[in-house]
Amino acid sequence: GFHLSGTVTEPATATEPEVTYKVAISFDRCKITSVTCGCGNKDIFYCAHVVALSLYRIRKPDQVKLRLPISETLFQMNRDQLQKFVQYLITAHHTEVLPTAQKLADEILSSNSEINQVHGAPDPTAGASIDDENCWHLDEEQVREQVKLFLSQGGYYGSGKQLNSMFAKVREMLRMRDSNGARMLTLITEQFMADPRLSLWRQQGTGITEKCRQLWDELGALWVCVVLNPHCKLEEKSCWLRQLRKWGEMDVCPLEDGNYGNELPNITNALTQSSTHSQDSLARPRRTVFTRAIEGCDLHWQDSHLQRIISSDFYVSPSYQREGESLLFNAQGQPLWLEHVPTACARVDALRSHGYPREALRLTVAIINTLRLQQQRQLEIYKHQKKELLQRGATTITNLEGWVGHPLNPIGCLFLTLTEACRLEEENCLEISDTGDSKPPVYQHVPVATGSQDSTESYLSLALEVALMGMGQQRVMPEGLYAQDKVCRNEEQIIARLQDLELDPVLVQTLRKQCILLLEGGPFSGLGEVIHRESVPMHTFAKYLFSALLPHDADLAYKLALRAMRLPVLETTAPPGDVTHPHHLVSVVPSRYPRWFTLGHLESQQCELASTMLTAAKGDMLRLRTVLEAIQKNIHSSSLIFKLAQDAFKIATPADSNSDTTLLNVALELGLQVMRMTLSTLNWRRREMVRWLVTCATEVGVRALVSILQSWYSLFTPTEATSIVAATVMSHNTILRLSLDYPQREELASCARTLALQCAMKDPQNCALSALTLCEKDHIAFETAYQIVIDAASTGMTYTQLFTIARYMEHRGYPLRAFKLASLAMTHLNLAYNQDTHPAINDVLWACALSHSLGKNELAAIIPLVVKSVHCATVLSDILRRCTMTAPGLAGIPGRRNSGKLMSTDKAPLRQLLDATISAYINTTHSRLTHISPRHYGEFIEFLSKARETFLLAQDGHIQFAQFIDNLKQIYKGKKKLMLLVRERFG
Repeated sequence: GFHLSGTVTEPATATEPEVTYKVAISFDRCKITSVTCGCGNKDIFYCAHVVALSLYRIRKPDQVKLRLPISETLFQMNRDQLQKFVQYLITAHHTEVLPTAQKLADEILSSNSEINQVHGAPDPTAGASIDDENCWHLDEEQVREQVKLFLSQGGYYGSGKQLNSMFAKVREMLRMRDSNGARMLTLITEQFMADPRLSLWRQQGTGITEKCRQLWDELGALWVCVVLNPHCKLEEKSCWLRQLRKWGEMDVCPLEDGNYGNELPNITNALTQSSTHSQDSLARPRRTVFTRAIEGCDLHWQDSHLQRIISSDFYVSPSYQREGESLLFNAQGQPLWLEHVPTACARVDALRSHGYPREALRLTVAIINTLRLQQQRQLEIYKHQKKELLQRGATTITNLEGWVGHPLNPIGCLFLTLTEACRLEEENCLEISDTGDSKPPVYQHVPVATGSQDSTESYLSLALEVALMGMGQQRVMPEGLYAQDKVCRNEEQIIARLQDLELDPVLVQTLRKQCILLLEGGPFSGLGEVIHRESVPMHTFAKYLFSALLPHDADLAYKLALRAMRLPVLETTAPPGDVTHPHHLVSVVPSRYPRWFTLGHLESQQCELASTMLTAAKGDMLRLRTVLEAIQKNIHSSSLIFKLAQDAFKIATPADSNSDTTLLNVALELGLQVMRMTLSTLNWRRREMVRWLVTCATEVGVRALVSILQSWYSLFTPTEATSIVAATVMSHNTILRLSLDYPQREELASCARTLALQCAMKDPQNCALSALTLCEKDHIAFETAYQIVIDAASTGMTYTQLFTIARYMEHRGYPLRAFKLASLAMTHLNLAYNQDTHPAINDVLWACALSHSLGKNELAAIIPLVVKSVHCATVLSDILRRCTMTAPGLAGIPGRRNSGKLMSTDKAPLRQLLDATISAYINTTHSRLTHISPRHYGEFIEFLSKARETFLLAQDGHIQFAQFIDNLKQIYKGKKKLMLLVRERFG
C-alpha cells in the first residue's frame, strides 16, 4: 500500500512514564510524502517516532502486514457487512467521528449534493496517480518559523550555526536530487527577505553585520547552485528566475559588495581625472546577492563539447582538427573549457552539489588545463614585453576580477572537488579526537582518469596547483570594506585547507614548479617582478609558501618571500595616467592612498612574513642581512618594526641556551630604526621602546652601549637620554650583567657624563638634575653641570625645577649652593592671599629653614624675596613663628661664629617679615568679607584669632589689632550677625 500506520512506545525514564504515540506515514514512489504523529513535535525534520516506524518497516518488512487499499476491501463486502463496518467504526471513535459521519450521511442522501456529482470516493491508502507531483514531505510552516526565530536572534545563541546547518541540509537535499531542496531554499529566502533589520540597515546606511553578511553570501551561492541544476525543467527555471528577480528588485535586497551606500553616485568620480573612467560607477548596474543566480539562469548545458567533457574520461581531440577546433583542445589533445573562470567553477559546484561528482571532476580537469594554457601564453607575451615593463616599473592588471574572495569562491570550489576525490575515508573518521577537534582529513593520490595525460598526475597535485595559481593571481584590491575583508578571509580559508595536505615528493615538485612560474610570471602573477600599485598583497600566501618550501628549497623560499615583502600602495603616489581605479580615492581631494580598509591587517601580515623569515634565518648572517634590508625598505610602521625587533630579540635570547649574536644585532638595528622613526613624532609606546632598546644594546654588549650613548641626539630626546638611557646604563644591574672590568666601566661612565652635559645644555629644565646625578663622581663634570644650572636659572627654569635641584644640593652637602638656587627659585614664585594649599609652600618653608640654619646674613637675604613673592598670611605667619623659635646659624658652617641668641621681631630682618604678615592678614580679611556666606562665619572668627596672635608679636600690636577690629565693625556694620560674633570674641 501507500499508507503505513503504527504505534510507537517511548520507554519510561526516571522522571517520565511510558508513552505510546500513533504514527501515520504516506509514501509514494520511494518518498515519504506526509507524516502525522501524536507527539505534536514541530520541527523541519521528522520526529523520532516517524523515523522509528519507517526504520521498522525497512528492516522488518515481513513483520508488517501488507493490505490491499481499503477501497478494495470495501468492494468485497455486501450490504450488511458494510452497515456493520460503518457502525463499528463510528462506535470505536464516536466522539471524534460522529459529527463527520452525520454530515456525510446527510450529503449522500441529498440528491443534488456535491458528493453525489462525483463518481467513486477518495482512498488515502491507494496512493497517487502516475501524473501527480510526488516529493518528500516538508513541513513548510515549520521551516518558516525556525528561520524567522534564528534570524530574530541576530546571530547570537548559536543561531548562525543553526542557519548554516539548514543551508547544509539544502545542499544535502540537492545532492540526493530531492526536489524539496529548492522549495526549502525558497522558504528560507522569503524569511531572509522579510528580516526587519534589512530596512533598518538601509535607512541608517550601515552595512549588514559580519555574521549576517556571510549567511547572505551562502544564500546567494546556493541559488546559483540551484539554477545551474543540469537536469532541471525549463518551467522550474523560469519560476525561480521570476522569484529571484522579484527579490532582487526589492529596496532592502542586500548588494553583492556588502554596502548599501553604493547606490549614491560615487563622489570620487567627480574628479576630472579621466573622461573615460569618470562615469564608471555611476553607470554600473546595481548588483544584489541574487544577481549571479539571475545571470546563471541564462546558462545551459546543451553545448556538445561540454557534454562530451563531462560524460567521458577519454574525450580527446580527433587526430585531425577541423577549423575552429583548435580552441577546444590543448597541444596534448586534452579538452579545454574556455568559459569565464568563476562561471565555469560555478558549473563544477552545481555538478558536485547535485550529486554528479565524476562529471564535476572531469570539468575541473578541463578548467585546469585551460588555466595552464593561459598561464603559458601570458608568460610568453610577458617575455616579449619584459624589458619595457621593467623600465616603466608598473603594469596593468590582466585579471579585473580576483578569484580569491570572489562571491562564487571559484578556487575553493575546484580545490574541494579535487580533494574530495582523494579523501581516505577511515572507519573511525567520524570520531572526534580527545581535544574535541575533528581530525584533519587524510588524502591519498588518485591518478587522473584520462585518455592521454601523463600518469604521474593525481587529483591531489592538481588541487595544490590550482590553489597556488588562484592565490598567486595578480588582482586589484576590490572596492569597499566588505569585499576587501572577504579577500583576507577567503585567503585564510584556502591556506588552512592547504595546510591539511602532507607534502610528499609529488606535491613538493608541484609546489616548486608553480612557485617558479609565479616568480617569473608577468602581469598574471602577484609575485611577478613588476606589479600594479593597487595589487592585492601576497604576504599571507608567501608566508605559507615560505614555510612549505623551506625544508626542500631554501633559496627559492627566500627569493619568493623577499619578493612578496613589498606593499606598493604605501610606496608611491599614483603615476600620472594611472586611472584604472579612480574610485579608490578617499574624498574629492585627490589623496595619496586609495581607500584600503584592511590596510592595518595587511601591514600586520607583512610583519608576520618578515618575522617568519627572521626566525628561519637565525645564525645565517647573509640571509639575515637581506631580510633586514627588505624590512627597512618595505615596512613603514614604527610599531610593526618594533614588534619585529622584539620578536628577533626573543628568538635570539632563548632561556635555555646562549644568545645568537647574528639575530641580536638585527634586533638592535631594527630597534635603532624605530628610535629614529619615532624621535620627532608622538608615540604612546615611546618610553617602552627606549627602555627595550637599552636592554637589547646591553645584551649585545658594551660596544653597543657606547655607540648609543655617543649618538644619542639622533635617537633620543635629552630627557630620555639622561633619565632612561644613561641612568640605566650606569645602574648597578647593567654593570653586573656585563661583568665589566675597570677601564670598560670608566669608558661607559665617561660617555654617560658627556651625554649628560650635552643634554643639560640642550634642555636644562628637564635634564639638569639627571645631569648632576650622572656627574656626581667626577668633580670637573659636576662643576660644569652646576654652572649650566646657574646660567639657565634666570631664564629657562621654573621654581619647581630649581627647588628640586636646590634640595638635591643640600642633600649632597652643598648648603650654600642650595641656598643660592633656593633664592633664585623664590624670584620666580608668586603666592596669592588665598593660595594657602599651594604645592610650593613646603619648598618656601624649607628654603627659609635652610637660610635660618645658615645664619643671620642668609636669612636677611631671603626675607625680602619671601615678602615680595608670598602674599598668603597663614604661610607668612608660619615662617615668622619658625624663625623666632631657635637661634639662627645652627648649621655650623666652618669658619663662622654665631651668637646663639634668638632674633627679635622688632629688629631687621624679622621686622620686615612681621609687617608684611600683618598687612597680609588685613588684606586677606577684606578680601574674604566681600563675599562671605553665614556658613563660613565660624571659620572666619578662627582666622581673626590667628591674626591677633601675629599682631601681638609687634610692640604696639594690641592697639593695632583693636583699631583693626573697630575699623571692621564700622565698614561691615550691615553684616549684623557676623559683627555680633566679632564683638563676642574680641570685645
